This record gives sequence, C-alpha cells and structure tokens, in this order.
Amino acid sequence: MTRRIGTRNGHSPDEPGLDEPGLDQPGLDDPGGSTPVRSDPAASPATANADGTPSRAAAQDGLADDRVPDALAPGLYIVATPIGNLRDLTFRARDVLMRADAILCEDTRVTAKLCNAYGIARPLRPYHDHNAARVRPAILERLADGAALALVSDAGTPLIADPGYRLVREARDAGIAVVPIPGAASPIAALSAAGLPTDRFLFGGFLGQKTEQRRRALREVAALPVSLVFLTGAARLPAVLADMAAELGADREAVVAREITKRFETFDSRPLGELAAAYGESGPPRGEVVLLVAPPDPAVAAASEDDLDAALLAALPGSSVRSAADEVSRALGLKRRRVYARALELRDRAGAAGGSGPVGGPSGGPDGCDDGE
Repeated sequence: MTRRIGTRNGHSPDEPGLDEPGLDQPGLDDPGGSTPVRSDPAASPATANADGTPSRAAAQDGLADDRVPDALAPGLYIVATPIGNLRDLTFRARDVLMRADAILCEDTRVTAKLCNAYGIARPLRPYHDHNAARVRPAILERLADGAALALVSDAGTPLIADPGYRLVREARDAGIAVVPIPGAASPIAALSAAGLPTDRFLFGGFLGQKTEQRRRALREVAALPVSLVFLTGAARLPAVLADMAAELGADREAVVAREITKRFETFDSRPLGELAAAYGESGPPRGEVVLLVAPPDPAVAAASEDDLDAALLAALPGSSVRSAADEVSRALGLKRRRVYARALELRDRAGAAGGSGPVGGPSGGPDGCDDGE
C-alpha cells in the first residue's frame, strides 16, 4: 500500500559539482576576500591588551586578532543539515555555521543555498571524495593553529554515507576537538515513520552497483533479526528490489521511503515481491530513496536442521543443488552457504547409499555455486 504523507514546501539541491577551488586557494587563511568584515577584537578589553596583542583570556579561548569575541572554540564541528526541507536546520547548527571560520562542504553551490536562506556569510571550501587527500593536510594544519571549522554534507549528517571519516579520524589522532552538531539523517527519519521495528536495526549504506555485489551483501544480513536500512539511487531501485526479493524473500515486508521531508514524500509499504514487480513495471521513480526491510519472520528464522533437511529433500529431486539451495535459503531465511553445504551432503549421502539416485543434479559447471560460497 502506498501512502503519501503530507505536503511540504521542500527544496531540492542541484546536482553536486566537483570543480570548486581547494583549501590551497586564496581565501582560507586570508580573513579578507570572501570572508565578511569582522568586528574589531580590540574593541573588547577581554580579548586584547593595550598593545593590541591577544589577552590571556583570548589565548585561552583560542581567539586571535581576526576573530570575533564570541567566536567558536577551536575544533572541527560536524554539522547536520536538512535532507530536503530547509526549515529542518537546528538553531545550534545555524549558530555554529554563522560563527565558524570556514565551512567545509561537498559542493559549495549546494551549501550556498542553505547559507543564503539563513543569512550565513562564511567562507565555503570544498571537501569531497575527489579532493580530500589533497586538501586534508591543509585543513588539519588550520585546525592545529586554532581555527574552528564546520564540516557539512550536501544533505543530512556528515560521514553517514558521506565523506569525512578520515578527516575526523586524523583530527582526533592529532588531539583536535571534534564536536557533533546533530540533526537530520535520512536513514533515521525513514525508520521513524516506516512502521517497522526500531529497537534493533542495521544501516547498510549503499549496496553495490553490480547485481552480484548486492546479492552477496544481502546474503550476509538476510538472517539477522533486525530491521535493515539501505540507501539507493532512484535509477537503480527496480534492480535493487529484485535482488532483495530474491535474497531476502518475496514475502518479507519492506518500505520504499522517497523524498523524505519534501513535498512529494511517500512511504510505499508492501512485501518485497510486490515492490519489485511494481517498480519493475513502472520504472525508476524520481527523488532520493531509503529502503527498509523488516526482520525475518521468527518462525522462519528459527528453522531447525530437521526443517532444513526436509525442505532440501523436497526441493532436490529434479533440481540442481544450486537451484534447490537458492529456493530453500530464501524460503527459510537461512544463509545460502549453510544451505548449499547441507544440500551437497544430502546429495552425496543419497549417491553413496544407492547410486546416483533421484536427489539433485551436478554441483559443478553452470549448476555449481557461482558466488564463492
């Protein structure tokens, strides 16, 4: 059943670009240029001595002559931004972005729209997968010198399926304060409204681009007694749903959450088989997508060895070992490695007892296990 939730005046950012200048370009260390004019710190007796040098209080607070009296404490601030609706920026996030020495962003054009909406006038510097290795040393040097830098992604919480892990790790290793500024995150937003169990869940990020990559990843988590949360591009949604139905079971409950917090937000809740068929016929939708899958049925997940043997003995006659293992692993929600190994044992046992017998076909060649398991 597809449910369309609410009508919101959301905003969709442009596609990100990668041709922005790096931190080694003019402007990062120069308080002039793109940096707004700041108030004179010497105007405050708490931040400067009579000779114009920073006071002890200013030094303790990490302030320098080019910083406003209420500047942020030095450190790297991990700032969550809206995932669609600009109104979802928190007061604290706005405050940090307005007071940071510079904002590190995936795409300066996307972040500029957010800054313009909130009257934030701080230097924007690109930090993304394509330039991170080159500009990270300059960022760490600036942080070591006492700067307060904010890291944002195009949407949501940085590092959650976005760049930033190595920067945070190296900053912490260098003794630099790393401060989380929490806010929107599409996996959590989707999970909160999907109607699936939330006490235990696994965030699997983006599945692979190739079918076998996706299926291998899905097999690893198929039997876990938790809700599963994945991200995917809309263009790949039909193929991903088909892989999920094949590996997790066509009857397993799932939700396609699309355009969360935006005007056309929808939560499409149906069994995986129905979702795969529907999107396979209609084609990819528009917008950002979060995929959620319910935990396996406890009765199915608790299948015993006897249940496994009975299912395999019913499936093997007239089928290859591979086909029987695929069918039973999906039906019982068991890992394919375990099911395939047991199917081989049953086939070999039947062969030893009375020749080739009626159980199973060959396991090698095209009917063998083709996934390294």
